[in-house]
Amino acid sequence: MSIIKVEDIAYVRFGAPDLARMRAFLLDFGLIDAEQSTDSILRMRGSGSSPFIHVTELGETGFRGVALRASSVSDLEKLAAAESARVEPLDAPGGGHMVRLIDPNGFVVDVIAGQSPADKKAGDDNTLWNFATQRPRQSAAKRVRPGAADVVRLGHLVCLVNDLPATWSWWQERFALLISHEVRAPDGNQAALFIRCDRGDLPADHHTLNFASVPGKSAQFHHAAFEVADVDSLMVGHDHLQAKGYEHNWGVGRHILGSQVFDYWLDPFGNRVEHWTDGDIFTSATPPEITDLDTMLGHQWGPPAPASFV
Repeated sequence: MSIIKVEDIAYVRFGAPDLARMRAFLLDFGLIDAEQSTDSILRMRGSGSSPFIHVTELGETGFRGVALRASSVSDLEKLAAAESARVEPLDAPGGGHMVRLIDPNGFVVDVIAGQSPADKKAGDDNTLWNFATQRPRQSAAKRVRPGAADVVRLGHLVCLVNDLPATWSWWQERFALLISHEVRAPDGNQAALFIRCDRGDLPADHHTLNFASVPGKSAQFHHAAFEVADVDSLMVGHDHLQAKGYEHNWGVGRHILGSQVFDYWLDPFGNRVEHWTDGDIFTSATPPEITDLDTMLGHQWGPPAPASFV
């Protein structure tokens, strides 16, 4: 029996020695300034209702943690009691409260609740798409705005971990998570888990978390993925980042597990971030599946993954 259920991922946290440089990249990536940024902390949001989804703290470069959203402050109190932790005010846009935990790999995990939603920003005019069998857009031309992608929300986090079974036990026991795909190595051992939130009959992303075990690699951040409005938004965002001279990592392509169209970039401090769209969503009734490494690392179309990604 898990302590609580969580609804979604809320934000990711990084450290960087130059907040202005990080902000310039994130604006080009498609994020928007959130309120309450200071000389020591930078908070950015998407066009959706989350008050902020990306945090950069002034200091040493690196991944600093992730936050999950619980349904209520009473759930935070239950979690805090079970973990001998404290419920604290969240001094950030949207307010609310949080409990801070540390997982077996040393990753900092904030669990938040009670945030006030932000006003949604006007994104791209996503004019209807015409397909060969359905043509709802009539007597209207489709025009796509050039510039940064319309990033709507944070979708998932991927990390390498030291002990995959122990990591899964810790996260599932606290947050009632579900496995969408279990990836097995040729020797039959678990290599990775694609993990989603249990939202009952309400569909959830194919994965909110992905934990992988790689021989010879210690626990570390791999990438954070941000959902954009649609494929047009992803492609104009690709062109915009390319024109600005940022480092491209992999894409554009379509994954097998999760099915999303993807495009990976590196921020100025080496953190891998993804634009994605058109991913799978499952209710809690969808059972887990077992697959292999070739399927996990494969793609339905697009260029092969570079060695730096794998």
